[in-house]
Order: sequence, then structure tokens, then C-alpha cells
Amino acid sequence: MRIIAERTIREYYEKNPKAKIALEDWVATVKRSQWRCFADIKATFNSVDYVGNQHYVFNIKGNDYRMVVVIKFIPQFVLIRFIGTHKEYDKIDCSII
Repeated sequence: MRIIAERTIREYYEKNPKAKIALEDWVATVKRSQWRCFADIKATFNSVDYVGNQHYVFNIKGNDYRMVVVIKFIPQFVLIRFIGTHKEYDKIDCSII
């Protein structure tokens, strides 16, 4: 998979160094993946949730952080829409991301 807006991830862990290793691991895993459906994602990341409209929520670092992404299976890309703590995630309006 190709990650669109990977810079967003780097900028986040530069401000939140405790998330760096977990986010780097997530990036490396995603880049090695060739997902064709939700079951493929779930096989890679058991804690991922589908929240509708091609949006998926990943728990990062034991659910300390959450990342919302859009996944397009045919062109094989992942677009980063949100990264934050679990508390910050609870405050966002998922309908606008």
C-alpha cells in the first residue's frame, strides 16, 4: 500500500515522541501490505475498525493513540485523515473527516 500524507505521521511523532516507534512500525507494515478488503486489514491489524465511507480507525500503541485513514483498495493507497490521542479522537466529528 502507498501512504498519502505520510508527512502527517512524521510531524505528529515529532511533537509526540512516545508515539514514534508505534507509528513507524505501522507505516512499515502498511507499506508491505497489499490489502484487497477489510478482512485483509483485520488479518494485519486485529484492532482496526471500519467506520463507514471507506474510513478505518487504527489503535496505535495499545490504544494510546488513534489514527483515522481512508483506504482505497483498487489503487492501493491509504490517506491519513487524523492522528491523535484516544481522548482527542473522542472529540472529533467523524462525519467531517
